[in-house]
Amino acid sequence: MSDTSPTTPVPEPFRVSDGDLDDLASTLAKTMAEVRQHGVILDRLGSEADPAPAGVQQVNGATAAEATGLEQAEGPASVFILALGGEAYAVELAALSDWVNYLFLPVYGREISTSRPWCAQWHEHPEAVARLHGLWLAWQQCTDIEAGLAGPSTWHRDHLDQTLAHLRAPDGPFAACTTSANRPNHRVLAAPASGDLELSA
Repeated sequence: MSDTSPTTPVPEPFRVSDGDLDDLASTLAKTMAEVRQHGVILDRLGSEADPAPAGVQQVNGATAAEATGLEQAEGPASVFILALGGEAYAVELAALSDWVNYLFLPVYGREISTSRPWCAQWHEHPEAVARLHGLWLAWQQCTDIEAGLAGPSTWHRDHLDQTLAHLRAPDGPFAACTTSANRPNHRVLAAPASGDLELSA
């Protein structure tokens, strides 16, 4: 007897032109960044969900804590990295580091000099972390398809240029770091004391 079961046709291999590979790599990097961002938000939401302790009175099917905390359960107060703590901060910093090391620096990491410093340990500089994270969030928004064709140009003009000017300024957060291989030095500048701020106000 011959086999009369229907056979599934084998699809032909899909070929991508070399010109489209860069677009695919960019789309993949963006998608990976969005997945990481969603993971951070889910982790944050999971850590904010606090089970009711035994003996908590139920009111209309919800605990009093749930009734008063509905606004908190709707979502995080901020996606900005300085508003995060603990594990959520570490996860967000790891995602930011991937973006900085594999997309930002290869494209925008110009030559390092005393007039344009950079620190390989940028993640230890709170101002650098804050500015780069804001830049990354803007990049995610401005490179989204909904941002339109002018989105990337807007990101360069309104976000990238300003951030680089502040980060790589001679008196910026990396001013105390020497980036020469012969004289390696890394130092985080001290913040003004709270008393100094009151005097200047």
